Amino acid sequence: MASKRVIKKQLNGMIIDILDECFSAQLYDEKKTEVTEKLVEEALLFAEDVLTRVHQAKSKKDYPAIRQLMEDKGIYFVEQLDGI
Repeated sequence: MASKRVIKKQLNGMIIDILDECFSAQLYDEKKTEVTEKLVEEALLFAEDVLTRVHQAKSKKDYPAIRQLMEDKGIYFVEQLDGI
């Protein structure tokens, strides 16, 4: 069963990967800056939302829903990065 620590580590890894890809896209093509900036902002807001949910969780039974949310949003971010 997942713990807060594991969820936070996975979230941080996911956000770091998204930021890295966005900044790499900006380096190679400055025209993509506006699109990637929006994606960075969305990723940071998502991270804040997930951390709030983790801290508000009453028990470990709430964690699977949080993990599913992270997985779904991770797929969304990958699709957005593929479109850049």
